[in-house]
Amino acid sequence: MGEIKMEDMPLPALFEQARKIHATATEFGADQELVKKGCEALNKCEDMINKLGLFSSNETKEDISTTDLKYILVPYYLAELTEKIAQDDRIQILKASQAKLKEFISFCEAMELVPKEELESYLQGVPKSVADQRARKIARFKRQKAAESKLLEIKERKERRGRSTKAAALSAPVEAGEEELLDDDGEEEREAWNTSISLAICKAFDLLEMIKKEDEMLSAVKDRQSKDGDQEFSKDVLDERAKKAEAWHRSAAVRAQYTKPSPPITCATFAQDVLEGRAQASQAHDHKHQPLIFGPQSLVNGSFTNERERLAAQVFQPSHRMPTMSIEEAGLKEMEIMNKWQETNIRLMEEATSSWHNDRKFKPGEEEEDEDDDAAQDRARALDDWKDDNPRGAGNSKLTPCG
Repeated sequence: MGEIKMEDMPLPALFEQARKIHATATEFGADQELVKKGCEALNKCEDMINKLGLFSSNETKEDISTTDLKYILVPYYLAELTEKIAQDDRIQILKASQAKLKEFISFCEAMELVPKEELESYLQGVPKSVADQRARKIARFKRQKAAESKLLEIKERKERRGRSTKAAALSAPVEAGEEELLDDDGEEEREAWNTSISLAICKAFDLLEMIKKEDEMLSAVKDRQSKDGDQEFSKDVLDERAKKAEAWHRSAAVRAQYTKPSPPITCATFAQDVLEGRAQASQAHDHKHQPLIFGPQSLVNGSFTNERERLAAQVFQPSHRMPTMSIEEAGLKEMEIMNKWQETNIRLMEEATSSWHNDRKFKPGEEEEDEDDDAAQDRARALDDWKDDNPRGAGNSKLTPCG
C-alpha cells in the first residue's frame, strides 16, 4: 500500500503526523523539506478545524471535549515550525510566526487558560525595570518546569499501568469475546493535554519576546542599509578588512626573513626576570641562580647604601626559606650524584665477581710462596698432634661431679 496523501488523511492522523514532525524539528533539528511539510500539514489541520467548527467563542475550556482539546496547539506548532524556515526575507518569516503566536495566546486567553499574572504582564507590555523582567522570567520558568515535571509524571504513570495491564492479561485467561481494553481514563488524558497547553503558553511567550527582539534588530539593519546602500556598504567593509589582513600577512612574512627566533627560556628565574621587565628574552643567560629580592623596583638587583634601603628591600619578604638553586641546577646535581653512584656500583660488582687469587699481582722478582713449605707443614702437623693429645676441656675433667 502506498503512502496516504495529506488531503485524504483524517484530522487525528494529520495532527499526529504534524506533531511528530514538530517534535523531531524541535529536539533534533530537521531539514527544510520536513519543516515545510510540517507547516503544510498544520495549515491543513487549521482548515479542517475551521470547517468542522470545533471551537466557538461562546465556549469555555470545560465545554471543549477531551478529544478536541489537543487541536488548540495547532497555531503554536505552526508558529514554531514557521520560525525555523530558512528564507532570504527573514523579517517576513518572523511576522508570520509572530501572528500565529498572538493567535494562539488570544484563543487561550478567551478559554481562560493563560495565568492571570502572565496575562497582566502581557497586556502591560515590556516592563520598564530590569527587576520586573527578571521576576517575570523566573515565574515563567517555574511554571514551565512544573508543567514538564507533571507531564513526565503522567507518562510514567501511564507506562506503569500499561505494564500491569499486560501482566494481568498474561496471567489471567482471556474469555471468548473479551479484548484488551485500552486506557479510557479521560480525566488523565485531559489533564495531560491541559498541561501540554500550559507548557506551550510559557514557551510561546518566550518565543514571542525573542522574535520581537530579532525583528527590531533586522529592521534597524535594513533601515541602515537602505540609507547607506546595501551593496556599497557591505563591499566597502569587506574590501577594507581584506586589505588590512593582506597587509598584516605581508609585513609578518617580511619580518620573518630577518628576525632570528629567540632561544627557549629554560630557567624559571630568568623567565620571571623577562616577565617583570628586568631582562630581555633575546639576552644570553648562563642559568646562574640569583635569590629573589622583594620590595620596591628601584632596589631590586641594586646595592644597599644605608639601613633604610636594606629595610625597605625586606618588605613583603616570604615567611619560608627561598631556594638556593634553580630546578635546572638541582636536576644537574642529582644527575651527577646518580652517575657517581652508578660508577661505584659497577666497580664493586666487578670486584665481587672476580677471584682474589687470579687478580693478585706480584712484583718483578717476587716469587709465589711455596704451598708445600716443609716448615709450615711441620708446624701444622705438630699442632694437630697436640690437639689429639689435649682434647677440648680435658684439663677440667677432675672438676666435673662424675669425673
